[in-house]
Formats: sequence, C-alpha cells, structure tokens
Amino acid sequence: MRLKEDAVTDTNVISGEQLKIQDAVYALQLDGKGGSVPVTDLTQATCEHPCWLHLDYARQETQRWLTNSVLLPDSVRECLGGESMRPRVTRLGDGTMITLRSINFNNDSRPDQLVVIRLYMTGKLVVSTRHRKVYAIDEVLTDLQNGTGPVSSGDLLVQVADALTDHASEFIEDLHDKIIDLEDNLLDQQVPERGQLALIRKQLIVLRRYMAPQRDVFARLASERLPWMTDDDRRRMQDISDRLGRGLDDLDGSIARTAILADEISNLMADAMNRRTYTMSLLAMLFLPTTFLTGLFGVNLGGIPGNTSPVAFATFCFLLVLLCVFVVVWLKRSKWL
Repeated sequence: MRLKEDAVTDTNVISGEQLKIQDAVYALQLDGKGGSVPVTDLTQATCEHPCWLHLDYARQETQRWLTNSVLLPDSVRECLGGESMRPRVTRLGDGTMITLRSINFNNDSRPDQLVVIRLYMTGKLVVSTRHRKVYAIDEVLTDLQNGTGPVSSGDLLVQVADALTDHASEFIEDLHDKIIDLEDNLLDQQVPERGQLALIRKQLIVLRRYMAPQRDVFARLASERLPWMTDDDRRRMQDISDRLGRGLDDLDGSIARTAILADEISNLMADAMNRRTYTMSLLAMLFLPTTFLTGLFGVNLGGIPGNTSPVAFATFCFLLVLLCVFVVVWLKRSKWL
C-alpha cells in the first residue's frame, strides 16, 4: 500500500533503495567536489551530497516510481509527469517545483518547438523529468564527469539555468543574423523565399512567449530565501536572469524589425508589380496603332489600297516602322519612357 506523504519521512538522509529506478536516464550523487558517483543501494543522500535523478516521464518504470515514491509530495507527482506548461516556480514545503523550457536541438525538430524540463528540488534530492532530450542537462552531466560540475542542489540549478540561457542566447543571436541577411538581401532587391520571414517571426514570438516567464522564474529564485541555495547561488541566478532579460530586449527589437521587413517586402513586390504593369501598358500603347492598321488592312474585302502593287506590303511594313518610331518619340517627349 502506497504511503501518501507530503515530505521525506527521514529528515536526515534518503537511502539509495528509495532512489532505485531501472529505466532512469541517469541517477547520480554529487560528491561535493564537482564530480558524481552512481546511486547504489548503499547511497545515502544528504544536504552535503545530494542525489540527482534525471528521468524520462514517458517510461513505464519511471511512471510507477513517480506515482508510488514517498519522496515526492502528492502535488508534485502530476507536475513531474503531466502536460507541458509555461515556466513557473512553486514552493512546496521544503521542496520547490520548477518548470523550465529549453531550445530544441533534437533531430527532425525545429528549435522553436521548445522542450519542457521539470525539476523538484530539495537540499538532498533533485528529480528532473523530460521526454525529449535536453542538451543543457547533458552539458551539466559532462561537467560532472569531468569533475567541474555542481557541488550542491543550488549549484546544480544555477548551472542548468546557465546552460539553458546560453542556448537561448545562441538561438536569439542566430535569428538576429538571419534578419541581418534578409535586410542585406532586400537592399539588393532580393525578395526572400516564401515563408522564410514568417518562420523567423514565429520563432521569435514563441521564444518571447516562454523566455519572459522563464526570466521571471530565475528572478524569483534569486530573491527567494531557499534553504538549499547560498547567497552566491542567488547572485549568480540574478546574473542569469539579467542576461536572459537582455536577450528578451533583443527579441523585442528583432520582432519589430521583422514587421518592418514585412512592409519592405510588400513594398518591393508592389513596386515590381507596378513596373511590370507599366511596361505592359507601354507595349500596348506602342502596338495599339499598328494593330489597328494591320487589322484594318487585313479585312478580306475589295478596294484595299495597293492590293495589286508588288511593293505594297513592303511599303506598309515601312510605314508601320515609322509609326512605331513616332510613338516612341512621343512617349519620350511626354516623359513616359
């Protein structure tokens, strides 16, 4: 029978047996020196050496653990394995539930289809869940393998937030470069491919939609007096929030520039259409009198002047050429050409 509790029953340590999940993406214990060791039955999670469980919430064994583990408050279970939501942070007793978004670098996916990552954090335990791969998490794992990773729960959260913000900043810079390329092409009278600007604008808007509340999450974490975050962790988190805020300012500027680009593209296409229409009108004006004459002399009736003369056709063609020259001269004097 599953015990329903709102907090960890053991106030000192968490045993490794409580952390056994067969299909976990990885289960680690921070060694407090920037490295990590695998979680075993003998593991004891403490504030000095917290454990980190990174899970795929779509896996069967993980779903069972999320449902039955006494280490998780009831209100956290659905959050860790539920539907996607906007970035947010909620304090639940000694723990904190955090939802964040990551740039999607998975194959066959657009970067603006952001990946959701959820973290439940205490001083002794960090449980993070996702379905699609989060490359920012893998970067933190690589740092742990190299001995340069986080040393505490608070440090882990800061490094994850830093990696997520780095990826967001890189993506914003990439979109900014694409906008500059479009602006340069427009100066050369080159219209972008159909849908190219719309895709960039959509990516900017989607990123703005999720990164703005994510900045607020970081700012709140920096101001909250969470027991598992040090003053240095809070200072670094505030720096990350400020950096993401500057990225959002760039996003706003880029969105405004795409609106201007859309107007410029519309004007450029309208000018091109007007030029084509003008050219066709001039051609019609040029050939209108000649078409009238050829139609008039082409009727199959008696009495057509010169119908018996051997030089009549040549004379008629010469007169048509003279008429075209006269029309061109008249158009130029009228400043239509």
